[in-house]
Amino acid sequence: MPEAVDAEVMRLSGIVEESIVDGPGLRYVLFTQGCPHHCKGCHNPQTHSFEGGFPFTAEAALDQMRENPLLSGITLSGGEPFEQPRALCAVAEGVHAMGKTVVTFTGYTYEALLARHDDVWTARLLELTDILIDGPYVESLRDLELRFRGSSNQRVLEREDRQALAAALRHT
Repeated sequence: MPEAVDAEVMRLSGIVEESIVDGPGLRYVLFTQGCPHHCKGCHNPQTHSFEGGFPFTAEAALDQMRENPLLSGITLSGGEPFEQPRALCAVAEGVHAMGKTVVTFTGYTYEALLARHDDVWTARLLELTDILIDGPYVESLRDLELRFRGSSNQRVLEREDRQALAAALRHT
């Protein structure tokens, strides 16, 4: 298992210190900078460029989270979190050490992330993610009634859902 380094620097577009719309409970949200998907109608188009944003460390994010005992956990959003999984693993490990949860939004499907067999950091971030919201935003499938997602093709996959899906994929 790779070891994440607390001083690992990530590139962020923004931070929301208290959100009730980006996962269950009160959440600290990191919006990563850089996204290869460029979904039409994206809610965060300012996150697409890999050159934008600002550097931030896992340690700084965890320090900010410790200041608010009411937080349920962290949400990793974007941009595309799986474009910088190593730095986000350090954050997720620290969040779990606090007894809190990790929600990760991704424009990739879970199956596409599983196919990255040689990427130990993607595998580790998947392990550290309690709830994965996967799939690209599809403007024609927009649905404002959906919880935590913007279009009906996106899935909310809890750990147990992912384990069952991975097992089913191994048997096909």
